[in-house]
Amino acid sequence: MFDYLTIIMVFKENFSIKRINTFGVDAKSNRYIKISKTSDLINVLKSNDLPIRIVGGGSNVLWTKDFNGLTIHIANKGISIIKETSKKVVVEVQSGENWHDFVIWSINNGYGGLENLSLIPGYVGAAPIQNIGAYGVELADVFISCSTIEINTLKQKQFNYSECNLDYRDSIFKNENKGEYIITSIILVLTKNGFHKLNTDYDEIKSIIGKEMPTPKNISDAVIKIRLSKLPNPEKVGNCGSFFKNPIISKSFFKKLKSRYHEIPNYTSKNDVKIPAAWLIDNLNLKGYRVGDAGIDENHALVLVNYGNASGKEILKLANEIITKVKFVYGIKLIPEVNIW
Repeated sequence: MFDYLTIIMVFKENFSIKRINTFGVDAKSNRYIKISKTSDLINVLKSNDLPIRIVGGGSNVLWTKDFNGLTIHIANKGISIIKETSKKVVVEVQSGENWHDFVIWSINNGYGGLENLSLIPGYVGAAPIQNIGAYGVELADVFISCSTIEINTLKQKQFNYSECNLDYRDSIFKNENKGEYIITSIILVLTKNGFHKLNTDYDEIKSIIGKEMPTPKNISDAVIKIRLSKLPNPEKVGNCGSFFKNPIISKSFFKKLKSRYHEIPNYTSKNDVKIPAAWLIDNLNLKGYRVGDAGIDENHALVLVNYGNASGKEILKLANEIITKVKFVYGIKLIPEVNIW
């Protein structure tokens, strides 16, 4: 039977969220609790009558104001192999695992599929929500399903691949079911040695690997090296990595842009064209632009940073300024990749 007194002991009141968001902005949550077991999560939800927010690594959210509710910090741990063949392994990972640590675990065990997603900040539970991706690989490429708790009913439900509607930095959890479920674990399928499908399409990866035979390990090492050279460490400079999605436009619109900006980079698919948002911002000479402690990183135009004491509102104001300028010049509206709270 649920013992409310056991749970109330670990609640924190008027809690500063500064240490649980990688932007390092300061705001207060009326209540806060850290959860390490699914059963505890259900019990907390059962007893709660406040609005809630779910956080993991805090790497994809910008807090802009205090929250008059309960912040639940998901910290459940565990990695287990649930099925294995000579070619593949099916792994279940709990939501509170650090994503990059899990990637390294997979590589150290000889498994492939996640190497291009090395050093992406955050926890495992956020991966399906965002359909995280980098260097030609997305979570969708290895995703099987995720386990969830429906907040209103407290029922546990599993979503399979097709039900999640995974798309570019998108999923059902960001749209029609936003705020309705808490992901407690995910199930992925990874390859074994001799059966890896390695992606080295990016020239930066190729140049680092050189003449070596591609492996999950050296691809991961290359990605880590690239990311460290481009992206600021959130432990030193507050940031959430890429702040905006890369816009996707029609081929006809791209043709008009190309006539004005001959050097504009692009990734063309069958029906549309993806434009690097970083190039759009950098081409406006905004890299390194700063207003107080809110700024655009000097090395990567897609990364907004907190140089010390910027508030969430100040960073959001800067983001909106960038959106306005890009829209005015190119006719393209940038969409934030991070959640704005």
